[in-house]
Amino acid sequence: MKKTQSQNRIVLFPSIQLQPGERKLVKIDQLEIAIMNVDDYIFAFRNECPHQGIPMIYGPVTGTMVTSTPQEYKYGRENEILKCPLHGWEFDLKTGKSLFSPNQVSLLTFDVKKEEQDIVLYLKREPQNITIIDFNCSHIC
Repeated sequence: MKKTQSQNRIVLFPSIQLQPGERKLVKIDQLEIAIMNVDDYIFAFRNECPHQGIPMIYGPVTGTMVTSTPQEYKYGRENEILKCPLHGWEFDLKTGKSLFSPNQVSLLTFDVKKEEQDIVLYLKREPQNITIIDFNCSHIC
């Protein structure tokens, strides 16, 4: 762990341990953070839906209906949307903002990067305890 500009740099694991389509759950003290590799882009967010606290690590990564003309239905944004596994609330993976009320409802996201051969998370506070859990959702998500 290395502190940089009021951020704590935490090397979580080698990047080879998080292939496209895979997920890991990181417990930092009492906080659960879901880490996902979607098409070689790494995302990190609080593992809790803001609606009823359902673990978002179980949520499918999908696309959604996009703006179109009346009587026309277009599907788009494939692999950019994370859905709550219980009620289907949709969130933009990049920003954490909900699609239905982006200025009021969002997932808490974290700065995570693939740096050289490692997955690195940046936090504002220094963690005391870190636990990493491999997560397999091939039959759920």
